[in-house]
Amino acid sequence: MSVKTSGLQIYWLTVMGLNVRVAIRRGSDVRSKPLLLLNGIGASLEVLEGFIAAMPGCEVIIFDVPGAGKSEAPVLPWRLHTYAKLTVKILDQLGYRLVDVLGLSWGGTLAQQFARQYPERCRKLVLCATSCGSAMFPGHPSILAKMISPRRYLDKKYMSRIAGDLYGGKMRTDPAQVEKHASRVQTTSSRGYYYQLLALAIWSSLHWLHKITMPTLIVHGADDPIIPPVNAKVLASRIPNAELWLMNCGHLFMLTMPDTVAPAIREFLDR
Repeated sequence: MSVKTSGLQIYWLTVMGLNVRVAIRRGSDVRSKPLLLLNGIGASLEVLEGFIAAMPGCEVIIFDVPGAGKSEAPVLPWRLHTYAKLTVKILDQLGYRLVDVLGLSWGGTLAQQFARQYPERCRKLVLCATSCGSAMFPGHPSILAKMISPRRYLDKKYMSRIAGDLYGGKMRTDPAQVEKHASRVQTTSSRGYYYQLLALAIWSSLHWLHKITMPTLIVHGADDPIIPPVNAKVLASRIPNAELWLMNCGHLFMLTMPDTVAPAIREFLDR
């Protein structure tokens, strides 16, 4: 085990035959459930360190999805239910039974699948900047074209050039936010990225969203070029016990506005 300056304890687990990098930030608040964070496509766990720091006292679990960050990529593509199966096996190995689950973007689709597949393991659900999958209202084709490749994770100068148009919000006007994001990105596997993209392309939750029964908070940016905010309204209209918070921000509000987002999410989880 190693410990990062952010307080994340890093572990390596062997799960479903793959080496998976997992991190835990130990919590001090015994009233709250551990919070499982599911990251965006290709993103390493370091990307959410700022948000984790804005959730003091809460125990947090996060991992690099196979093929993202430093986790080993699977040999063959996985469907989303296999990623959910891997997630529950990670929780089993770490000894967590019941958790709150927060998913960002691609991780939001995995969070929905996890909640549907293992409802007994998910107490509350938070869906940030995400959609119902292949049935979503898509962003502009020029924006989606930038998402097809993992180039932004492999070339930080390219990331800096496209971040404003791609992520919207503060990324359009604040170069320091772009630089901070680029500095936290870890090298990702192109194969793993494309596998994640394929899993999303053949998946939709639209026909079973009404079966998600746990309390759900949906948070979305009004200036989200990747996943237009109408998708959040679709989720809120289909999930029975959901509430929607539409923010004046872009796709990466968990990174650019952690001090605003984290307390509101904490309030929802603590109710």
